[in-house]
Amino acid sequence: MNTIKSIALVFAIVVVFAFTAFAQTSLTKLDGGTVDVEAQKGKIVVLAVGASWLPLSNKQAEYTNILAKKYAGKNVVFYFVVTDSTNTKSKNFASDDTVRKFATANKLAMPILRDSDGAIVLKKFKIDQVPSFVILDKNGNQSGEAFGGIDPKFDITVPISKKIDSLL
Repeated sequence: MNTIKSIALVFAIVVVFAFTAFAQTSLTKLDGGTVDVEAQKGKIVVLAVGASWLPLSNKQAEYTNILAKKYAGKNVVFYFVVTDSTNTKSKNFASDDTVRKFATANKLAMPILRDSDGAIVLKKFKIDQVPSFVILDKNGNQSGEAFGGIDPKFDITVPISKKIDSLL
């Protein structure tokens, strides 16, 4: 009987940890505090997932600013999520100051969220490349696959706008 109770307890603990990891979508804001990107009911959430060290993220920032300006005043929220590592030993490490400089240089006018090494967003939203865009519907659910990769010769704001418009 004790063996059955022990197995049941271990199973319950595993389920709780698995659920917690799966449900975790709170990211740290660069200026302090946290944001749960899935808990913004009634709003469409656009996540621009990039990295300050990645040259294509500069183009992504430009696209994100264009989209944010286009949807200003509507129920659309934009976040730029940096996947730069917070581990000083990582080759992809970036301090908060480095990320702030990236945001300032690219005139990002939306909150910057940190997701060290993409630990949450890459897995949660099945992103296989950075930079990418993820769109969450008004119920906080991912709407379609991530828009992955940035081709400087292709205006990715067009398909992203179509997706946002279909959700408004």
